[in-house]
Amino acid sequence: MKINEILNIKYPIFQGAMANISTAELAGAVSTAGGLGMIATGGFSPDEVRMEIRKIKKMTDKPFGVNLVMIHPDIEELNKVVVEEGVEIITCGAGNPQKYFDYWLKNKLKVIPIIANKKMAQKVESLGAIACVFEGAEAGGHIGKLNTFPALPEICDSVKIPVISAGGIYTARHILAAEILGASGVQMGTKFLLSREAPVHEKFKEVLIEAKDRDTIVTGVTTNHPIRCYKNKLAEKLLEIEINNLGEEEFEKYARGSGKKAVRDGDVEWGSVLAGEGFEYLNKIESAREIIENIMKEYEKLKRSFKEKY
Repeated sequence: MKINEILNIKYPIFQGAMANISTAELAGAVSTAGGLGMIATGGFSPDEVRMEIRKIKKMTDKPFGVNLVMIHPDIEELNKVVVEEGVEIITCGAGNPQKYFDYWLKNKLKVIPIIANKKMAQKVESLGAIACVFEGAEAGGHIGKLNTFPALPEICDSVKIPVISAGGIYTARHILAAEILGASGVQMGTKFLLSREAPVHEKFKEVLIEAKDRDTIVTGVTTNHPIRCYKNKLAEKLLEIEINNLGEEEFEKYARGSGKKAVRDGDVEWGSVLAGEGFEYLNKIESAREIIENIMKEYEKLKRSFKEKY
């Protein structure tokens, strides 16, 4: 069964949940356009998440999901919120979700963990996940070690549940390539940062459009929470702290609150601009609907052309 049939969505496109960004405004627009909109919990309190869930239900009658961050300080309360508010679909990542599976399944949640390798995919399948998102190292935000397309076929072959490909996905060609490699769908985060509905500062969007293809960097490796972001003064400072072994406390002094500083205040030098590789595909601001429909129109055209050639 295809992932869009399992989740009752028109297109097999997930909107990645981005901390401080993926509110009802963005997620609702994606869901209304036929994708799977995701509300983030990273950067938000349980009460704020509850408010966003109620808001999206007023915006659309289409399926949506909530992303649960396992290292969130209020993860226990967030678990209660998604159940109390009748959320049907969750993704989960940035930590081990195993101890929550019984609770999720008892409450009839469709659980789609974000995984980084074959072993994790097999584990979440055995726990009862209906699908998984394999997020490669090209993605923005929290990442694993494996690159998307080289590892994707092995992961798809290792499980029976649908695998969603994430990390460096921007175009119809990326979607078709992921499908050929075995994926049942894709997840895009950075691409939706340039949507009109993304509640980020204009300077944040401008810097992504102006950025070059090699302008991302990975920080946080020494803290065991590697993050891909735009290479600015903050990222270079964090890397310097890691190289000189100045410790996690010094690292956190600069990192704490830096996401909101970029997203809300527009500080694109000392704020954390989380984004994936592929800036060359970010060249204009569109609505979420335009992004999805333009990509899918090109995808259908490419698929026909591919069949004719091969």
